[in-house]
Amino acid sequence: MIKALLNSFKIADLRKKLLVTLLLISIYRIGAYIPTPGVNGAALMQFFENIAKTQGGTLFGIMNMFSGGALKRLTIFALGIMPYISASIILQLLVTVVPHLEKLSKEGEAGRKKIIQYTRYGTVVLSIIQSFFISLWLENPARFQGLSIVDHPGWPFRFLTVVTLTTGTAFIMWLGEQIQEHGIGNGISLIITAGIISRLPTALHQVFVLFSPFAPEKRQINPFTLILMSAIGVAVVVAVILITQGQRKIPVQYAKRIIGRKVYGGQSTYIPLRVNQAGVIPIIFAQSIILFPATIAGFIPNSGLQRIAQSLVRGQLLYTIVYSLFIIFFAYFYTAITFNPSDVADNMKKYGGFIPGVWPGRRTAEYFDFIMTRITLPGAVFLAFIAVFPDMLGAWLKVPYLIASFFGGTALLIIVGVMLDTMRQLESQLLMRHYEGFMKKGRIRGRR
Repeated sequence: MIKALLNSFKIADLRKKLLVTLLLISIYRIGAYIPTPGVNGAALMQFFENIAKTQGGTLFGIMNMFSGGALKRLTIFALGIMPYISASIILQLLVTVVPHLEKLSKEGEAGRKKIIQYTRYGTVVLSIIQSFFISLWLENPARFQGLSIVDHPGWPFRFLTVVTLTTGTAFIMWLGEQIQEHGIGNGISLIITAGIISRLPTALHQVFVLFSPFAPEKRQINPFTLILMSAIGVAVVVAVILITQGQRKIPVQYAKRIIGRKVYGGQSTYIPLRVNQAGVIPIIFAQSIILFPATIAGFIPNSGLQRIAQSLVRGQLLYTIVYSLFIIFFAYFYTAITFNPSDVADNMKKYGGFIPGVWPGRRTAEYFDFIMTRITLPGAVFLAFIAVFPDMLGAWLKVPYLIASFFGGTALLIIVGVMLDTMRQLESQLLMRHYEGFMKKGRIRGRR
């Protein structure tokens, strides 16, 4: 792997793409520390620490994770890329119910560009709405336990906040597109990953403090626990890779067609059906719903809402059960939206493809639905397990949630998925230039 990375910098074009990617990610991380005008960042951070003792305890924790900690400080990138993610998900849902968008999705590259443009517009609209309500929320000192967050409240502050946060989100979206066009990997995914990884030094520092190698009398984690955590980390990463890469390959045979004097088709191929077709989306949906009562309870002193929030606290049995069921439900829901068996069967029939032993058309669509329903179950159960595993690990080994969050949940799934995708793209670039990739599959000799 190290040799492959070194080879990446030997190729001028690939080296340029890597440097552009690193530069744009660095710009994003610098922007995550530029404060929004008129906001007392220290007081706001103190407030977040008061309402959430553990990282990710409310909806703000999710948004803060995706923004790389920018929301907690309310910097110019406080909204992060969440409005873009929300707009993308909304457009994906609308494609299945709005005929015009469904038609655009089938028009190839032109239709895809049009949907991307709609996603940009939706991102700006959502950013304006979110930033406006954030400015109103910041102006109310009664919600901040006596802390003064805004020095000069009023419409000038609201307007400035809306313009600053919306422009910040639009700039992040532009950075992601520039990485996609001139760099390596999926730009938006790399930006999210960079924000998540930015918490890693803090987590490692906490491990160092708890282990206290130079002060054994202050040690809270013994060497055996540290070794066990390392082994568990490796095992979890391997399991996530296996599930992320897991596929059920459906064999497809194409009939021979004679057009003029040429014979087309006749080859055999396969359609890969992923075990985890929905990716990390089910966990995000489930987190947003189950943490909503706790978030609202932090601002509204209602006894009934407080009881509901207390029953859905991370680590409680009810929280674990409801959270897991939500993840399994959304795994099937999102898979049903993103994978349409009827469209796949119709496209196969149009080009003369068929599955051996299965009639083309409706029977093929039913076969795809039958397979996807069954292979989605282990993927959904694994997602539910990996989502609650940080809570289980934290309760078992008595480590803070910030440390345990890197052993599962949304953070680990995003990091592993993005890294695998980026490595695949780098490997394809290297193999095109006769260099060995990350995974050695036989001897490939370089040019002389």
